[in-house]
Amino acid sequence: MARNLKKIPPLTSEAAERKFWEKHDSTPYVDWSQARTVRLAELKPSTTAISIRLPSDLLERIKTSANRRDVPYQSLIKLWLAEKMEEMGGEA
Repeated sequence: MARNLKKIPPLTSEAAERKFWEKHDSTPYVDWSQARTVRLAELKPSTTAISIRLPSDLLERIKTSANRRDVPYQSLIKLWLAEKMEEMGGEA
């Protein structure tokens, strides 16, 4: 059964689009029964570079641990942080 959907207003920028969808439910604008699953294989999660000061001996122990696992030490730090957040239930 076809529904009358509201027309999405012209959005001039990504910021305008974000602002619009922050304040509007998509249900009156989109027929979600027609949605299809899409795999975006090339999409990379956005990241932010940070600077963190660590004691030299701690960094060396992390690098040694990463070397034993044959992974870059930055990747190991990210993995440990993600595991800890999951363990804590993702709370901020």
